[in-house]
Amino acid sequence: MHANRCGRIALLALLAVCGIGFIALGIWQVQRLHWKRALIARVEQRVHAPPAPPPAPAAWPRVSAERDEYRHVALQGRYLQGKDTLTQATTELGAGYWVLSPLQLADGTLILVNRGFVPQGLRPPPPPSGLVQVRGLLRISEPGGGFLRVNRPAEDRWYSRDVTAIAQTRGLRNVAPYFVDAEASDEPSGWPRGGLTVIHFRNQHLQYALTWFVLAGMALWGVWRLLSEQRQMRHHAPDGSP
Repeated sequence: MHANRCGRIALLALLAVCGIGFIALGIWQVQRLHWKRALIARVEQRVHAPPAPPPAPAAWPRVSAERDEYRHVALQGRYLQGKDTLTQATTELGAGYWVLSPLQLADGTLILVNRGFVPQGLRPPPPPSGLVQVRGLLRISEPGGGFLRVNRPAEDRWYSRDVTAIAQTRGLRNVAPYFVDAEASDEPSGWPRGGLTVIHFRNQHLQYALTWFVLAGMALWGVWRLLSEQRQMRHHAPDGSP
């Protein structure tokens, strides 16, 4: 009898702790839901806003994903020839590479421009010469590499658009700490193909929150059921003992 009572108490405590934990997780997912919705609204506003100049060197230390990513920017400058970098990519057009080229602005600063995608086996054409205008979306540097793959600058193998590492490898100075995904352009060859930036944020926080709250309800129902059975047992016991 004593062992049965201890088992019930342990189960009651476990269900209560689980219920409280599930409620906390559900509340956290609701908070994440509000954050994700605000992020999506902010990005949508930035993407469809008129293009503006990119952050100047004085603002580079403050550039961040929250403040600046996906801003619609307009650039004017000249591409440096022979400084292209190919980073592996998988897009709706298949497997291939992003083509990153440094664009020098009038003040001498450099911004890496992702001119677009080229399929595997295709040699990308060099960037256009002369003064060019580029419109696109500001993106934050991707240090390190891709999933389970590390950039190998010495071998010129790139799995992410790591601005700092690319600049160092190419001997570039005064480079912005971000890059720009160029919009679709009228390249004579059709490549690189710009305008392929994927702007999609998974937002399943509502489903997650409902799942946690359902689990919390089940756990708390178990607590209620155990307490109800305990009261019934005490009521029907001859001496009122458990």
